[in-house]
Amino acid sequence: MIQYEFALMDLERHQFHVRMRVHCAERVSRILRMPAWIPGSYMIRDFARNVCAITATDADGPVVLNKLDKQTWETAPVSGELLVNYVVYAFDLSVRSAYLDRSRAYFNGTSVFLHVDGMLDAPWSLTLERSLVSENPEWRVATTLPGAELDEWGFGIYRGRGYRELIDHPVEIGTWDHVTFDVQETPHDFVVSDAPGFDHSRLAHDLGKICNEHAAMFSELPVTRYLFLALATADGYGGLEHANSCSLMCKRADLPRADMDAPEKNYRQFLGLCSHEYFHLWNVKRIMPASFMGAALREETHTELLWAFEGITSYYDDLALARSGVVTPGSYLELLAATVSRVLRTAGRLRQSVAESSFDAWTKFYKQDENAPNAIVSYYAKGALVAFGLDVIIRERSGDRFSLDDLMRVLWSRYGKTGVGIAERGIENEVASLVGSSCDDFFDRFVYGVDELPLGEWCSAMGLGFRMRRAKGPDDMGGSNEDAPAVAPTFTIGARFESLDVGIKLTQVFEGGAAQRAGMSPGDVVVAIGLERVSGANLTELLGRATAETVPVHFFRRDMLTAADLPIVQSAEDTCDLWLLAQESLSGPVAGRRASWLRSAVSDGLH
Repeated sequence: MIQYEFALMDLERHQFHVRMRVHCAERVSRILRMPAWIPGSYMIRDFARNVCAITATDADGPVVLNKLDKQTWETAPVSGELLVNYVVYAFDLSVRSAYLDRSRAYFNGTSVFLHVDGMLDAPWSLTLERSLVSENPEWRVATTLPGAELDEWGFGIYRGRGYRELIDHPVEIGTWDHVTFDVQETPHDFVVSDAPGFDHSRLAHDLGKICNEHAAMFSELPVTRYLFLALATADGYGGLEHANSCSLMCKRADLPRADMDAPEKNYRQFLGLCSHEYFHLWNVKRIMPASFMGAALREETHTELLWAFEGITSYYDDLALARSGVVTPGSYLELLAATVSRVLRTAGRLRQSVAESSFDAWTKFYKQDENAPNAIVSYYAKGALVAFGLDVIIRERSGDRFSLDDLMRVLWSRYGKTGVGIAERGIENEVASLVGSSCDDFFDRFVYGVDELPLGEWCSAMGLGFRMRRAKGPDDMGGSNEDAPAVAPTFTIGARFESLDVGIKLTQVFEGGAAQRAGMSPGDVVVAIGLERVSGANLTELLGRATAETVPVHFFRRDMLTAADLPIVQSAEDTCDLWLLAQESLSGPVAGRRASWLRSAVSDGLH
């Protein structure tokens, strides 16, 4: 038995004072560890760096602690009760760690709970006394931790078994808005901090429909309750999945207003985030790679399958918005078109496969630098497009008897419900079994290879119109307008930049683009093009005035003025439009396929 309790929450110093009691039947040394990463976020974060102080005692007095590495301590031999007191600094405003100030307390178990070698499956208790927040009597606890002896505010004792369970329930303590709804008669709660004045009933209605859509597709819900924990900020975004809940960050402007008609862009994005984390209830938290089963949290755990677990989830997160009727098909196609545009604007898609992106997530995707667009691809975004293609292939090769929906139900039945991890080649084997023939060509080209995705072919097979065009401006990510007018050629510097008071600072230089060909690098501050002062506002205009194949450019590198000739390069056709082809123009099989693709699982009665 391991007992945890918070002895103090120091709001001004942002410190949790944690007390851990370990019952030792024999006189032995104990190894204490803090995780290096949190499941669902594939980067070493070294949570032990936030341990400010640690001491240990037993019945005989102080116990010597020897630090073995950055996150591991060994006690001298002890018997009876080992008492460990330690202090954790908590001021990370994210969904991955812990935070404490006068407005709220939040933590993930990976940030605040040590574990004991050899006792990972031991029963535990966690005590949160109401006296911890005596200065804030209105504070309440929101969590899915299994409660044992709780008051009406959620304070008291929580109990469970196994360290994995302990760390899979984030905890929010403070004042918050609360929205409730049911999915298949299962209670769902949405708790959000720092979000005054949003439309509670609208959120409950829309989020309930989306969650029902996912549950209906899988035909069952693997929880007895579910909790969305959200923090609204001025400019935040992110999410992290857990077995019975998720943590979210959003902008206050993302939440629905009472006067909103159709979902606006910000709200639509937020619903997509909620949808994404909810789909992880099945895909990642229960259907997972074999390498993740019991993975040690002190070092990286590699898999080539994140394209499926995050990419397939990214495919369904927005699709569920359309299937549930929360957004129109046209609105959904705008979201899908934006994903296409993002991927096709990344040269790294032709350098790194989604399998490689998955494997190297720890050191490349989660640690992106200025060269990232040229070297890597997102297993989320390209993975979503690969999932779309896989959906098409399954439908075509099975004579439209099966779809990706059926594959997900197979994975749930054979792996998620049984607690068996999926082998690295397990998904392609299940696809072959489902359609009755090998699909190695698809996986070799688009999962393990870097062939350009045949998006036009896949869209045609789904009854969609597909077009690539030039962007109308920096915020144009594509759309769903079949009749959008052609965009006149414009010119590009071939780099991302930030505007300064004088000039622009290059932050990323694209391979083969004008800036790279002129010998420019990230960090260069461009001050003049064609002998005229440049800004973010007039850059395109200055490039368009050029009358030759190159134009003089002046920039500072390490505070030294440099001159070069900048090639005049037209912007690429890298912006996607998608639309529904006219029903009468479709063949019978394609019309049926598109209808099946967009049809609600709830209306199909799959639940």
